Amino acid sequence: MATRAATGKRTSGYRCSECGWATVKWVGRCGECQAWGTVSEIGAAATRTTAAAAPTRPAVRIGQVDAARAAARPTGVGEFDRVLGGGLVPGAVVLVAGEPGIGKSTLLLDVSARAARDGATVLYVSGEESAAQVRMRAERIEAMAHTLFLASETDLATVLGQVEQLQPDLLVVDSVQTIASAEVEGAAGNVSQVREVAATLIAAAKSRGTAVLLVGHVTKDGSIAGPRLLEHLVDVVVGFEGDRHSRLRLVRAVKNRYGPTDEVGCFDLSDVGIVGLADPSGLFMTRREEAVPGTCITVTLEGRRPLVAEVQALVADTKLPQPRRTTNGLDSGRVAMTMAVLDRRVGVKVGAMDAYVATVGGVRLTEPAADLAVALAVASSAADRPLPPLSVAFGEVGLAGEIRPVTGIPRRLAEAARLGFRTAYVPVGVIGSGPMPEGIRVVELPDLGRAVSTALMPAVR
Repeated sequence: MATRAATGKRTSGYRCSECGWATVKWVGRCGECQAWGTVSEIGAAATRTTAAAAPTRPAVRIGQVDAARAAARPTGVGEFDRVLGGGLVPGAVVLVAGEPGIGKSTLLLDVSARAARDGATVLYVSGEESAAQVRMRAERIEAMAHTLFLASETDLATVLGQVEQLQPDLLVVDSVQTIASAEVEGAAGNVSQVREVAATLIAAAKSRGTAVLLVGHVTKDGSIAGPRLLEHLVDVVVGFEGDRHSRLRLVRAVKNRYGPTDEVGCFDLSDVGIVGLADPSGLFMTRREEAVPGTCITVTLEGRRPLVAEVQALVADTKLPQPRRTTNGLDSGRVAMTMAVLDRRVGVKVGAMDAYVATVGGVRLTEPAADLAVALAVASSAADRPLPPLSVAFGEVGLAGEIRPVTGIPRRLAEAARLGFRTAYVPVGVIGSGPMPEGIRVVELPDLGRAVSTALMPAVR
């Protein structure tokens, strides 16, 4: 009579190609990443048990672990270091994702050159361009360095051979979707190839203590191309954002094992390269000699950084049965809600008028703190009366017309005072909660009606 060994029991299952989630039966939607049509059968597999083995390195007390080995080393690009949490940690793997042409390769080439000038050996592997093309860009942005090595490779084994030969301190792979392994079936960029390439490079980085920067593509909906497992494997996921028609670029950390995830880096992309902006507030305001109706300045928080931005609004009579609502840089839903509150609660009749609301400089305001600035800009345009000069406003507007408090008010006030603003319209409860910055008058407003009447008196009651 035959017996079935424990190590020979045959099982089959299904696995999600995006995130690696496994199940014993087929389902149309992944239970982990909620993607449709990504669960497929992995075939029969033998259930195996792993025997215990003697450890090569015994466990040590946590107090005896050398923390200096995980200390971040600055890259020389201050805004990039801010997002990473101080710099690159040896052995860390950073995934930089963004749309094509947004400046990912330019930024990483600049980072590579600065690291090489500081004495590090850097290997830049390009799977999309030839070495000559990369050099032309390096000359244009002044990113030439003696210890910066270029290689145009698409084979994973060859890339590992380059790493073995040079022993670099920093490895840049542009991009992970263009590298393929001969051990895995399929073309470069498919799920299996991306998973294999990423896992191999991560293993090499951890074993050698080499920092790795991986460039990743994004899909049409803005998510990172390839399996979701890729984001789980790497240590840091950085998103590159920006409008093609604007020079402003924002870098955010979506995931960071070595630092905060609420920081943002600001860059200016031009023909001569990409430059960090330590104080980008001036990009989001229009400098004019006199006040103009329909404009309001607000202070938004990008991560922990306060940025001063300008909201512009234009309302006009229309003969169309359905008034137009056009927004740029703002959430159209929140703008429509704020205008409805103005019409119903305050009596500013803008419901039957065309409304165009936008920000200046390509900045996008998504937080509720911009509601009050939007409301005052729309009311100012409707009354054809400008707001007081050198004034700012921030606060969330509720459906009942109340102005709710927002986070980071001390930082917002400090930034406004630093830039020379004299009046701040804020929610109730700010005065007395802490020391106020010098040189700025804080006006607390309980509701939107009081805000409009205070800022635009006596034009709108």
